[in-house]
Amino acid sequence: MQIKYQELKNFKINSVNYYLLYGANSGLIHETIDKIFKPNSSKNVLNYEEIDILGNVQSFKEQLFNKSFFDNDKLIIIKRASDKILDLIKEIIEKSPEEIKILIISGTLEKKSKLRNYFEKEDKTVIIPFYEDNYQSLLLMVQKTFKEKKINVSNEIINLIIERSRRDRINIANELEKIISYAKVNNKINIKDALKLTNLSENYGISELVDQKLAKNVKKTINILNENNLTPEDNILILRTFINKLKRLKKLKKNIEINNNIEKAFSSLRPPIFWKDKNIIKQQLNMWSLTEINLLLAKVNNLELLIKQNNQISDQILNNFILENSLATNSGA
Repeated sequence: MQIKYQELKNFKINSVNYYLLYGANSGLIHETIDKIFKPNSSKNVLNYEEIDILGNVQSFKEQLFNKSFFDNDKLIIIKRASDKILDLIKEIIEKSPEEIKILIISGTLEKKSKLRNYFEKEDKTVIIPFYEDNYQSLLLMVQKTFKEKKINVSNEIINLIIERSRRDRINIANELEKIISYAKVNNKINIKDALKLTNLSENYGISELVDQKLAKNVKKTINILNENNLTPEDNILILRTFINKLKRLKKLKKNIEINNNIEKAFSSLRPPIFWKDKNIIKQQLNMWSLTEINLLLAKVNNLELLIKQNNQISDQILNNFILENSLATNSGA
């Protein structure tokens, strides 16, 4: 059966032993496990990756169904799950060991997913979707935290926290912890303090910068550039990240042209694509033709040579490359 996240607080957690938590909001999933499931379950928590279980199913089953395994109740968490684990889960549920609770964690699951359909239809299972946060939900989260801590802050500070955290609730929680600790000591906090405390000096991930550029998300790309303090070594790393991601897009484009199936192209790629990266890669595939990818690859290769020959102005060269293309994309939109 399916329930909403909002219904969890009134749901009897211990009335069901098998849960599937899925969706793009990994931050809220982990928060839910820590705040709702773990306090209401055994203190004996065992974490597994699906790939490790499937690599040695017999060993996992022997441990699971061995009576000594249940000397104490267990909470088993299986991460990055897919349809591949469904048969094993069915077998476990059929044998119904009462001493364990299983949480299955997955990314976005399509409606045709066998794992999703099974958990939606079975009476012994619960499935909970976790959709991406919007600005309003994050705003309420931050306001509630400050209210509980009895700290008065301006709307400007709240907006700063949300934007600086890239609208990610895990990042927001980290920023809130810093600000709350500061406010307790100093009894107040202003916008200047918040600017110093939040992650201005911490670089956004280079991978994210390249991903947003290739997805032609102009505003996000410029925001990341403005928040970064790049070194000449970073500039070379950025270009090589461009090359690696462009080569991956090229492989995917060719595979899709041959098989006309994007999911098959994703599943056949090596190294495999992590589930949370699929949406941004799909955006990139829509933005670039195979010819354009080849042209950009050649341009980035030439740019790396240019930066190595002009190390003192490498920041300017890289920024011009990214901004010129971004501005061109923006003007053509």
